[in-house]
Amino acid sequence: MRILLSLYNSLTKKLEGFQPLDDKKVKMYTCGPSVYLLPHIGNYRTFLFEDILHRYLEYTGYGVERVMTITDVEDKAIAEARKEEKTVEELTDKNIKIFLEELGRLKAKIPEHIPRSSTTVDKAVYLLEVLLRKGYAYWYNHSGRRNVYYDPLKFKGFGELYGLDMRKWPKKKRRFHRDTYPGNRWNRGDFILWHGYKEGDKVYWDTSIGKGRPAWNVQDPAMVTQHLGFKADICCGGTDNLIRHHDYVKALIESVTDEPFAHYWLHASHLHVDGKKMSKSRGNIIYPRDLLRRGYQWRHIRFFLICGHYRRRLNFTFTKFAKVCERLDNLRQMVEKFTSDGMLSEKSGMRTKELVVKLAADFEKNMDNDLHVKVAFDEMVKTLSKLVTLKEKHELSLEDLKRTVAKIKAVDQVLQVIF
Repeated sequence: MRILLSLYNSLTKKLEGFQPLDDKKVKMYTCGPSVYLLPHIGNYRTFLFEDILHRYLEYTGYGVERVMTITDVEDKAIAEARKEEKTVEELTDKNIKIFLEELGRLKAKIPEHIPRSSTTVDKAVYLLEVLLRKGYAYWYNHSGRRNVYYDPLKFKGFGELYGLDMRKWPKKKRRFHRDTYPGNRWNRGDFILWHGYKEGDKVYWDTSIGKGRPAWNVQDPAMVTQHLGFKADICCGGTDNLIRHHDYVKALIESVTDEPFAHYWLHASHLHVDGKKMSKSRGNIIYPRDLLRRGYQWRHIRFFLICGHYRRRLNFTFTKFAKVCERLDNLRQMVEKFTSDGMLSEKSGMRTKELVVKLAADFEKNMDNDLHVKVAFDEMVKTLSKLVTLKEKHELSLEDLKRTVAKIKAVDQVLQVIF
């Protein structure tokens, strides 16, 4: 199996050659949405980066077993359901249905495992029992609830994904009781793992550790280990997951096993709109439907979100979006022109053969370099334009044509924007 693919590892803070635990199969954990609201195009940028990685791993010959976690029971979902006068299940079922439909329209692979946090409560309880028994977690009463909290000071190496300086950790005991907190800041203290039952709660389970519900911080570890086990090759998400979330996931799983969970951690940078972060207060959140109403197609949205290096912040403006869409349309027209009827040569020249080989070679060279989709695309356009010129000069054989189209189709198995 080829070991040419290099990926930037958030854990080691450097570019590394990729080599999975199994030479033929990759186990991949990707963070999905919290479905109290619908995903916007910024969320889809992360999901499509994960899709490109998944597809390129398959392109290079690996089988991929992937889990995408869906958070459907947490503080925000409960609050939103109350606001809309729905049950949590009614709210999240509707949003999950739309999310999966949009993911399909964006030509993203639907992962083999798409668990919901509500379906892995038993696994979460099992993890809590182990963490309590080993002393990483403890019970504490707060506001009429008997909750479970995790003490990061008990875990050696806590915060290494982010690069957290544990010397600044407060000596006085502090606890954080909510599932999530606004903003990109570290909560320097013990974080909640289990919300104990309180009279009047409508969302809870009756379990071996009592009534309550798993906190968000233990939900991903439960979903991932239920479907992938306690070892994975790659873990992915947005850069926001480097604040708290992925260090929490890593610490919890490794506290249970006393072994490393995954070697490769990849994170996609955010998408901004007109240079600013998307937010309700700014009124600048853009959903796929907003672009479709302007006459664009799903392939345009996909191409814009993947055409740029995933670790660099992507800025959306309608002018920039239109230009990127035009580049895709021009390539598709070029491919159509190339495959249309025309005079062909009986023989294949050396220059033609070199260009056909170059199509796939350049794509692989740039994708192997930490998934540089934009450069890979640009070089493919340059090479194809030269092949179009050769065809116009009648210097292209039928065999050349077939081989070129086969190469483009193979590349488009990853990109999913041409055919």
